[in-house]
Amino acid sequence: MATVPVAPPLRTAVPRRRRGPLARRNRAGLLFVLPAMLLVAVLFVAPTLWTVVVSFFKYSLLGKMTFLGLDNYVRAFSDPSLYKTFGFTTLYTVVVTVVLFAVGFALALLVTTKRRGTPVFRTLIVVPVVIGFATASYITLWILDGRIGVVNQVLRDVGAIDQPISWFGTFGLAFGIVIVLVVWKTVGLTMLLLMSGMNAIPGDLYEAASLDGAGWWRKLFGITIPLLRPTIALVLILTVISSYLAFDQFFILTQGGPDGSTITVVYLIYRAAFIDFDLGYSAALSVILMVVLLLLTIVQFRVLRKAND
Repeated sequence: MATVPVAPPLRTAVPRRRRGPLARRNRAGLLFVLPAMLLVAVLFVAPTLWTVVVSFFKYSLLGKMTFLGLDNYVRAFSDPSLYKTFGFTTLYTVVVTVVLFAVGFALALLVTTKRRGTPVFRTLIVVPVVIGFATASYITLWILDGRIGVVNQVLRDVGAIDQPISWFGTFGLAFGIVIVLVVWKTVGLTMLLLMSGMNAIPGDLYEAASLDGAGWWRKLFGITIPLLRPTIALVLILTVISSYLAFDQFFILTQGGPDGSTITVVYLIYRAAFIDFDLGYSAALSVILMVVLLLLTIVQFRVLRKAND
């Protein structure tokens, strides 16, 4: 019996997916972002990983690395100075955050009104932001110097004092001067951030509230603050992080005094690394500070998110 040959099944050609303009655009966008990603990897990710690695070793600038395990962390948590510096840094952060936000919010409300001279006033508030903390601290130190300082000289000329005042001789004076310096230096940025958030609020809401008979305070607490919560969250997070990382103003103005009462966490890390040359211990302190800042940021996000809900 003859067999009928069966034709092989036809192979259907699968059309190749053509790369459209969207795929080319995504690839071009990736190429544009790649340099920034490389910078972040080289300047942030790699140093962070290296700091974590060094924190497990005994390491000085001139010696070799000796593995210690968790000894640096045990030493850090057993050191009373760590808790003291964290306590002072937290106090400084709370005071700066409250004062800076209150002053910045008031200035933002003031500069959003259309009044004569507002642009000039806004510019004068923002100018100190471009001055570095080191420069501003040295200027403050020169103004308050006991021998050639302008303030002591003026007070002596008007007969207010007989002897020059040691402005950084007591904790209260030193702490207050640093707070005033920080607020003067950074309040312009806080004002700009809050002002941008206020300008993004539609004016129709205020007009409708006015038609309903709402006053200024009712508009503030019923419209401005609720719609400004994302900007407020950004301002608070930036202020808290920058305050916990404070170093220049205390290093230049108080040098940790009087009696070590104004030593911040970053100042403690600096002393461990560049005075005691104990890079392993300073790396462990840096990791602890990084974890604390990460936890604080997470808590702030959750609290502000619940407030928004």
